[in-house]
Amino acid sequence: MVKLMEIPEEEYIFPGTRACAGCSMALIYRIALKALGPKTIITVPASCLTVLHGMQGFCTTKVSVLHTPFATTGASASGIVASLEDKGLADEVNVLAFAGDGGTVDIGIQSLSGAVERGTNFIYACYDNEAYMNTGVQRSGSTPPGAYSTTTPNGKKGYKKNMAKILEAHGIPYVATAISSYPLDLFEKFKNAQKINGPKYIHILAPCPPGWGYNPKDSIEIGRLAVQTGFWPLYEVIEGKFILSKDSQRFLDPSKRKPISEYLNIQKRFNSISNEDVKIHEDYIEEQWKQIKKRIEDE
Repeated sequence: MVKLMEIPEEEYIFPGTRACAGCSMALIYRIALKALGPKTIITVPASCLTVLHGMQGFCTTKVSVLHTPFATTGASASGIVASLEDKGLADEVNVLAFAGDGGTVDIGIQSLSGAVERGTNFIYACYDNEAYMNTGVQRSGSTPPGAYSTTTPNGKKGYKKNMAKILEAHGIPYVATAISSYPLDLFEKFKNAQKINGPKYIHILAPCPPGWGYNPKDSIEIGRLAVQTGFWPLYEVIEGKFILSKDSQRFLDPSKRKPISEYLNIQKRFNSISNEDVKIHEDYIEEQWKQIKKRIEDE
């Protein structure tokens, strides 16, 4: 595990962005850029991150950023990689696609799937705030059961897509999950991805104060609860080998997990959640940890 003093002091995001108070996406972005360094080109679809970057003609980062249409992030990254390869710079520059859940699990899934199927050498990071937050908090394919959104006023039905598993099924060399509340783990996973040639995918849960309905000061605590309840396991899959991250290892024991109600009750989007939807969460958590335990035992 990386140590705190190993995190570079250099900042690659200028202060004074237009991100919301307590925005975990901004924290994720900050850590990712510290891990990858200045020789990085980023491509971003329509998302909260375009808001953070600022109005046309300005950008809040010290690295090059290409804004691209909602559906084309994977294709955009493929073009950047091809250009770098043509110029003989592919081994010197990181290409990072950084998109929200709307631009990943829904609108952008086709270009992402195509890019990884072609073996494009890039990192794709999805910051998952579980709805279309930038356009009015509409539900996405990543919205969990029982969650209020402007298009699911009575709570969403059905569970969220498991994008990490979908990308793993493509046979790519690196897949990981992460969250801003465990920054050392997040930093290390970007460093690990940087070392691997080929498509790399990191799915990062990103608590959102206005969209989820909680006090901005609680973003870190919300993220910790996501892990501590077993809702969000942290892991890596490197060349097909499953590795449960240190911060999640103790939750293999169900008695170590906090009740999912502690995570749900602190968020206003779950104010009207039904007992049936709470049970769906409990059953899903239990099932995914059974699968995790089996994978570890089978390794």
